Amino acid sequence: MTSVGGRRSGRARDERAERGIPEATVARLPVYLRALTALSDLDVATASSEDLAVSAGVNSAKLRKDLSYLGTYGTRGVGYDVNYLRYQIAREIGLTQDWPVVIVGIGNLGHALANYSGFASRGFRVAALLDSDRARVGEKVGELPISSLDDLEEIVRASSVSIGVIATPAAAAQDVCDQLVAAGVSSILNFAPALLAVPDHVDIRKVDLSIELQILAYHEQRKAAGLAEIKADAG
Repeated sequence: MTSVGGRRSGRARDERAERGIPEATVARLPVYLRALTALSDLDVATASSEDLAVSAGVNSAKLRKDLSYLGTYGTRGVGYDVNYLRYQIAREIGLTQDWPVVIVGIGNLGHALANYSGFASRGFRVAALLDSDRARVGEKVGELPISSLDDLEEIVRASSVSIGVIATPAAAAQDVCDQLVAAGVSSILNFAPALLAVPDHVDIRKVDLSIELQILAYHEQRKAAGLAEIKADAG
């Protein structure tokens, strides 16, 4: 892990690891929660590990091991109680309470994130939208006005915000990150194409859309090459 001036970048600290829950398992819990929510919406009361694993896109042995860290083993011959397991996972990842979030950088991406309706249904409330462009202050996105970045500390304190989302250009991301940390934000979701340095007590997750697209391009290239090879063999 690379340190910069006593700060760290990249991998987020995971307190659950201290209780024996691996970071990879923690990363899969939201996937299981999404699968359970879909089953619950279909009025499915119980699900076998095999059915739940298929819905989550993992193998059943891995799913059973992951859930065992929560003390959940299901009932032999019956499976898992969908709604109870859904509650267990939601409680484990902190979604049984309301999490206020601030979004910094209200360009095209920030605007889209601000309008995303899925936050509220998953335990997150967008408390404020902030931008450094003073000409945009007061402009509304949905029901929320855009506030000045100068008001960040006051907003974080007033709304007890601990999670910040960075949707700025890369050049501004580190400065915004530093301001979020100084204001008391201890978890950051970074959409900017930049590697950010944070203190040890701050968790940071990076979402790089261009990298995800490049990975998909790689798979498309391999599929195209495979198809060309099949056609050549057939000819």
